[in-house]
Amino acid sequence: MSTENVKLHTEEIEYRHREAVLEGHLAYDEARAGRRPGVLIVHDWSGLGPQVRNRAAMLAGAGYAAFAIDMYGKGNRPASMEEMRKFTTAFRADRPLMRSRAAAGLDVLRGSGRCNARCAAIGYCFGGLTALELARSGADLAGVVSFHGSLDTPSPADARSIRGKILVCHGADDPHVPPEQAAAFMQEMRDAKVDWQMIFYGGAMHSFAVPGANMPERGLQYNEAVDRRSWQAMLDFFGEVLA
Repeated sequence: MSTENVKLHTEEIEYRHREAVLEGHLAYDEARAGRRPGVLIVHDWSGLGPQVRNRAAMLAGAGYAAFAIDMYGKGNRPASMEEMRKFTTAFRADRPLMRSRAAAGLDVLRGSGRCNARCAAIGYCFGGLTALELARSGADLAGVVSFHGSLDTPSPADARSIRGKILVCHGADDPHVPPEQAAAFMQEMRDAKVDWQMIFYGGAMHSFAVPGANMPERGLQYNEAVDRRSWQAMLDFFGEVLA
């Protein structure tokens, strides 16, 4: 996960979606010539912060143009679990808004001049759900990766619109995404004939890829080994879909 020997360029990009002013984070390796595949990153319920900025840098080091989008709005960084829940609940209740807000970020990535025609999306927790909903909308994505994301959708038939491949990295002991939700997701993928795969990580709870998560009594726990393994699974997946 090192970014050594990378001439990392980062910038904050202000953009709009409807009436909302948003601010995303773009990262790429200046030492690499030409355009390269793009990866959209969707933050967890805490908003665009250090974790996804770090992941953007890691993706840049791996040869991608990475854009961490802003789902909440410029300056909106919830400070408590109650505030986080307020933001995510609004999007959960309005999946068309969730999809179109994420699509606005994808437009910025494609218009950055740094990526080629092939793009993928990844997301953490709330971001994993958002990335999957973006895929269900029919967005032009070669692949989507969800890390400990919610898997439910009010419109499972929309999975027929998925154009790329799907990888779900899931904690086998995640109480926030129970087995019945995972089973419904797998059936959704089968019914839509999506090219999908799902990896269950034993001993992993929700937020297994979020350093600092340490509330096992609430089912939230960082797991360094699973973080590393799931990241490598993503890189292998991108080696296929973004080649």
